[in-house]
Amino acid sequence: MTRCGCLLSRSLSGAKRTYLFAPHMSAFDPKRTHRPPFDLTISRYDPHRRGAVMKRRDVICLLGGVVAYNFAAHAQQGQRIPRIAVLQPFATDTPERVRIEAFIQELQRLGWTDGRNLQVEYRWEIRDLRKAATELVALSPSVILVSTTPAVSAMQQATKTIPIVFTQVADPVSGGFVASLAKPGGNMTGFTVFDYDIGAKWLELLKEIAPNLRRVGVIRDPTSTTSIGQLAAVQSAARFLRMEISPLGGQDVNDIERTVSEFAQGSNGGLISVAVPLTVNNRNRIIALAARLRLPAMYPFRSWVADGGLIGYGPDPIEQHRQAAGYVDRILKGEKPTDLPVQGATKFELAINLQTAKALGLSVPPTLIARADVVIE
Repeated sequence: MTRCGCLLSRSLSGAKRTYLFAPHMSAFDPKRTHRPPFDLTISRYDPHRRGAVMKRRDVICLLGGVVAYNFAAHAQQGQRIPRIAVLQPFATDTPERVRIEAFIQELQRLGWTDGRNLQVEYRWEIRDLRKAATELVALSPSVILVSTTPAVSAMQQATKTIPIVFTQVADPVSGGFVASLAKPGGNMTGFTVFDYDIGAKWLELLKEIAPNLRRVGVIRDPTSTTSIGQLAAVQSAARFLRMEISPLGGQDVNDIERTVSEFAQGSNGGLISVAVPLTVNNRNRIIALAARLRLPAMYPFRSWVADGGLIGYGPDPIEQHRQAAGYVDRILKGEKPTDLPVQGATKFELAINLQTAKALGLSVPPTLIARADVVIE
């Protein structure tokens, strides 16, 4: 290779690029510029300075390298950095943020880093999911991560073309999100949180830890299809256990406090909290309410037990979000959602808080403790 070729090669592949932008700038901000990796100012030729002899062909090669560098830089600027949109129907300070942190960490392990070769846009909303979904779709992301049935429904109305990976959805087929679990069809795929039948398991475990229960109130959102399905499963199991079921909750935390307080006026009562945004966003209030009213309560995730709840049974949502990162990675690399089957949760955890049990005057059976994955003493 000629000397000119060497200079040109170094100008294209050996240069270190320094980006000039403020931390708050978007990756697509037109104010982002490249500073060339070398000083383009050619000093006046000084015949008396040692080593200052520059041949005409060197000057031509250097200028050619400058032109080639500028061309490569502009070509690089024209490349579209993939963008991921994330819609979570939870408050920004919710403990559920750890799930998204696990999702981002797994993406990094797979080679995607926010701010380097990827952009991530977030919307943490509680009330207006349709507005949040519309805003994210307007950004034309490469793929969207969305959690819970209400949020997925809002995103489905916002786009029929952008690939979507969902998590924490109980029944995506009945919800109209996919054609089948094996062949989703359309632009959606993802991970189910659990079947509605888990409601029966919740009731059985609550009865086992508090044998004297005769009445159980189910805290749910009456507008959520997930709540309706889980409540029906609890009611079906209650017939065999000869227990009375009372739907509780409503539209907001005030409805929860009012209905639970009224329910607590009776005797031999307990609670089950289903897994919907209304309960997740108010879980600390629900746990405190159950403790104050001395009501044994079953919760859908082990994290609630770590926060003081009596007993919890459900899937590991953190692991599910790591799996979701794997699907996002495959979509970014060219695969289609319709070719990625919907997967169910495979890891379920039973957690018991012995301190809460003691405060409620409950003696936890040793057989139940032996089956628990997590025991808080």
